[in-house]
Amino acid sequence: MRLLVTGGAGFIGSAFVRLALKSNAVSELLNLDKLTYAGNLENLTQIAEHPGYRFVRGDICDATLVNSLVRDFLPDRLVHFAAESHVDRSIMSPAPVFETNLRGTFTLLEAARVHRVKSFLHVSTDEVYGSIDPPAEAREDSPLRPSSPYAASKAGSDLLALSYCATYGLPVIVTRASNNYGPHQFPEKLIPLMITNALEERKLPVYGDGMHVRDWLYVEDHCHALLALLNVGRDGEIYNISGNCSLPNLEVVRRILAATGRPDSLIEYVKDRPGHDRRYALSSDKIRRETGWAPRVRFEDGLAQTIRWYQENTEWVQRVKSGEYREYYARNYERRTREMARLLHH
Repeated sequence: MRLLVTGGAGFIGSAFVRLALKSNAVSELLNLDKLTYAGNLENLTQIAEHPGYRFVRGDICDATLVNSLVRDFLPDRLVHFAAESHVDRSIMSPAPVFETNLRGTFTLLEAARVHRVKSFLHVSTDEVYGSIDPPAEAREDSPLRPSSPYAASKAGSDLLALSYCATYGLPVIVTRASNNYGPHQFPEKLIPLMITNALEERKLPVYGDGMHVRDWLYVEDHCHALLALLNVGRDGEIYNISGNCSLPNLEVVRRILAATGRPDSLIEYVKDRPGHDRRYALSSDKIRRETGWAPRVRFEDGLAQTIRWYQENTEWVQRVKSGEYREYYARNYERRTREMARLLHH
């Protein structure tokens, strides 16, 4: 296969690029990434010299660039990871998520349609289903109830991609995965934020009462699922990808503290974010049935591997947690800490 991957310098995208180039099924891979704050070429140093790998820095909203890359490279498959993917940032500034996640997806779909790409794999999120009351699990035909600007932008891009399949016959597959974790993840997301703060003996900010439930999926398991769907997935279909490991955020935080030898007193409850979904839960019956895929990495093992990686890569952590990250952290968590203190005072 010749793959064009968007967002391949991000957390999930880079894990996919590394895995794909190790597989005999991929001969050439072109990685298009804008290198925003969450994109990092250090995630790809081990494959940077691979003879079949090429990197282009660019914006998926740049129609001229995207069209020329698809026309000249002529990929067999286009795997679309590129997105503004953080809920908190989408709440503080919603415009970028709609520009990238909707306009960017439209730009890619148009180029794929014009140049007859054989398969378009659109990588999405369980957040499009909104909060799921227990014990139910969202299935692929469950209603879409996004609660944040980010989730709404992803739901819209999912529907846009599927419309290109129905209207133009473009072979599209949409995937919706639960919360990913693993090495190289930018420390704005829950697990790397808590690990890096714990290692630095800083406070661990927990939203609300900490009982929001998420399903955890090790990033390499997710990438194996995507490779399986590139081979046998059906066009026009949606596939949920779940790690089958649902835990309250507070439980995850306490496990991280225990594993790093830090006290629970580092937990700091902060004011909950608006529209915070209480529980995500996915059924992966469909992908299991059609591909035989199942998650391999137990959460205990994946978390231990992830903690070890951050312990061994403190310089990487310091680089990515400087500059813009510090401004974002202060705007988001420190403000919520002050708001929580005022609520408790009154």
